[in-house]
Amino acid sequence: MFFNLFIFGWAGFVLGPEKAMYSIITYYIASKAIDIVIQGLDETKAVFIISDEYEELGEAIRLRLGRSITKLHGRGGYTDNEKDVIYVVVTRLEISKLKQITTDIDPSAFLTIMNTQETHGATFKSPIH
Repeated sequence: MFFNLFIFGWAGFVLGPEKAMYSIITYYIASKAIDIVIQGLDETKAVFIISDEYEELGEAIRLRLGRSITKLHGRGGYTDNEKDVIYVVVTRLEISKLKQITTDIDPSAFLTIMNTQETHGATFKSPIH
């Protein structure tokens, strides 16, 4: 990383800021292309939803997104109350729909959205849109 900064700084000084900016953009595009070749285009997200309305949320996710959920049993660290936690894996394009479903049913729900490396399973590749 330091070496790249040195090269881009030198390019900006010697060749001018416009050519250095083009070099930075080219470097960024090339790194993204390499990531796509190595990891593929399958961008999925894993989501944990903590809500008192987990039954209704789970049913809405199943009906409106066509995704299966997993219910996990949890305990609050602050309140020590037991809660059920919803775990669901969705595509990158379904995140906004999932957020809207969650907001419609329980505006105070807590969501954690994480990137996933790979997703395997026969039913995952057939979402409802």
